[in-house]
Amino acid sequence: MIHFRVMLMAAAMATGTAYAQTSKPAAKPASKTATATGMPAKNGTPILTIGKTLVPVHEFEYVYSKNNANAEDAFTDKSVREYVDLYTNFKLKVMNAESLRMDTAAAFKQELEGYRRQLAQPYLTEKSVTDRLVKEVYDRMKQEVKASHILLMVDPQADPKDTLKAFNKLVDLRKRALAGEDFAKLARENSEDPSAKQNDGDLGYFTAMQMVYPFESAAYATTKGQISMPVRTRFGFHIVKVVDKRQSQGQVQVAHIMIKANPGMPAEDSIAARNKVYEIYGKLRKGDSFNTLAQSFSEDQGSKDRGGVLPAFSSGNMIPSFEEASFAIKDTGAYSAPFLTPYGWHIVKLMNRKPLETYEELEPSLKTKVSKDSRSDMNRSVLMARLKKENNLIEFPKVKAKAFAKADTSLLSGKWRYKRADKAVKEVLFTIKGEPTTVGNLYDYIEKSQSANKKSNPAYLMLLGYNSLLEEKMIAYEDAHLSDKYEDYKMLYKEYRDGILLFSLMDQKVWTKALEDTTGVKEYYERNKANYKWEQRADAQIFNVVDAKTLEGVKAKLAAKRFAVAEPTFDAITFDKNANKVSEKGNTEVRKISFALKNDEAMTIEVLGFAAKGEKSGTSRKRAKAVMDSLVKQGIEAKRIMIIDGGFVKDAPKDAKPEASQKVTFAVYNSSLKALERTLNTNNPLAVQTTEGKFQKTENTTLDKVSWKVGDFTIIDDATKGRVNYIVIKALEAPRPKTLDEARGLVISDYQNELEKKWLAELRAQNPVTVNEAEVKKLIRK
Repeated sequence: MIHFRVMLMAAAMATGTAYAQTSKPAAKPASKTATATGMPAKNGTPILTIGKTLVPVHEFEYVYSKNNANAEDAFTDKSVREYVDLYTNFKLKVMNAESLRMDTAAAFKQELEGYRRQLAQPYLTEKSVTDRLVKEVYDRMKQEVKASHILLMVDPQADPKDTLKAFNKLVDLRKRALAGEDFAKLARENSEDPSAKQNDGDLGYFTAMQMVYPFESAAYATTKGQISMPVRTRFGFHIVKVVDKRQSQGQVQVAHIMIKANPGMPAEDSIAARNKVYEIYGKLRKGDSFNTLAQSFSEDQGSKDRGGVLPAFSSGNMIPSFEEASFAIKDTGAYSAPFLTPYGWHIVKLMNRKPLETYEELEPSLKTKVSKDSRSDMNRSVLMARLKKENNLIEFPKVKAKAFAKADTSLLSGKWRYKRADKAVKEVLFTIKGEPTTVGNLYDYIEKSQSANKKSNPAYLMLLGYNSLLEEKMIAYEDAHLSDKYEDYKMLYKEYRDGILLFSLMDQKVWTKALEDTTGVKEYYERNKANYKWEQRADAQIFNVVDAKTLEGVKAKLAAKRFAVAEPTFDAITFDKNANKVSEKGNTEVRKISFALKNDEAMTIEVLGFAAKGEKSGTSRKRAKAVMDSLVKQGIEAKRIMIIDGGFVKDAPKDAKPEASQKVTFAVYNSSLKALERTLNTNNPLAVQTTEGKFQKTENTTLDKVSWKVGDFTIIDDATKGRVNYIVIKALEAPRPKTLDEARGLVISDYQNELEKKWLAELRAQNPVTVNEAEVKKLIRK
């Protein structure tokens, strides 16, 4: 059952995507990327001539100013001339794309239209209304409201008499509550919010932008302890009782120690993670440094080097469980008990609290949110009033009345149809700048958009359809003529157009070409091999160990090359008397073992065969060999399996059945450092921390503390109160060139740059470039 609070919040947020969101890097050019194709020069003076294309001064100045206005070196000789070069390269590429007719491709047109719709949005709003709504949101964000409500559901298209009935019922319920009846009881018995029977209509605390706008407005307009008059939302009518109002919680900054855990991890790893975080928590309570523990043990690689410190955040920026724990800490420097989130275990320390940001800081993000919130309906109303006037809307009331008279009860079932032969359908309902919309246009719109609605009436549904069509036509007309009214829109649209073309052509000529041209990459690498080098590297293992005694255990296990592990475990495979063939049930266990071995290449296994007294000599070994053969058939290398003949079971209990000794059992070993860490950390989750790999100087601070020579080294870790660092340098690699595989990412990037330079040289040869020096000098102001 969905809580009404969730419904309200979802409705408040789900209204579209942010402006100009794009996965294409060139669709919205960066500050140093030139933009826009050639346009007719307003003053007839070109600043650039590229082939036969003239680039007017005003076009260059527009894009240069837009992308460099805030730069310290803006309008200096160096900056302007660098941009002339960048702009020329950009123009050459876009002209190349146009010559290939890439701008006529269906995919290009579809993508550009998507961006065009996003670009048009700011021009289809009322800035003054938006500014007022944004300020209102900010003022409301200073408070959080705790409220309860009673809902009577009413369809947005309901018959007006049903709407009035619901309104009057809520007025009566409000009177009863004001007269002293328990609001919770009234909500439980009357509210049509599905969750009211459990929560008595209680919505908890919320702030601006978390409920649909009319509901939010009613809550903020009602004083603490009072009940609002009925307010209508998309869900129906509500009365809202304000229980409490409090100041915003603002922002907090916290540090955290995280130990990774997730629902899909093996049970032993999950238990180890929990044990580890509680061991850390115990050290905190004994006085150990949070900063040091975070640096030593936190598994959040992004924050551990900073002592676990995260950027400041407010409600809604983190997952709820993390937020709740963070805001619950009252005193700076205090920390939480361990708690679990979908990412793992955390301990959170409060670093500081900050009040709500200033209006200037929040204004940009609030504008985006307001544009998608239900309060944007107010903006739409004001916009429509302006557009009706600017675009000379003329309505014809008599034609409208005749058209509405054709509405009948079939509209209520969504099956209304009209007679296309009727001459009246050609009559004009309204015009926008002289462009007509006919009765037939309205009837077509009604037929396509109608849906069953038994709770309304035909005339009202026809009116709603008329208003909706009028709004669509008005917005469509304005949208189609934005380039005629707004120079900024025209230039921005061309910027996106050229950006998409540039991305497509760069992908074809440079990016994908370099990725697919394996021969070219290899040749480039051979020519430039000296640029890709490894400095001296140490192949090392690093152990951070709790004490010297534990270190001795580490050394002993390392010397053995492999060590027994407690997990995973496998069931014994049993056999009939004197038999050595693996049964179907036994093969199920064999498949389980082979799966584990394939998923961990450092794992090996001992197969121990046993026989009961009275069985044939050699049966125990044959059983172990049969299981080994089954594992080999599953794709496991024989060298990872050791057969041990356990012989006859001598110490079987007297009452044990003979078949209990007719079996093969398993012992699991591992050689990986992480498995060693897990084994040694069984009783103390922090006993051993391991790291291994090949490192250059400065890549590992612990390794940099010892002499770089083959051997092992032991140093005391002062930062962690006596823990021991044990370093094993297995080999030293002399400086050498990187192989192509090792340097592939850098090689491909450099090869792409080479391809682009060659391509630009070809384009400049095909399209001679002339720079109008006189106009360039006029732009230089510093």
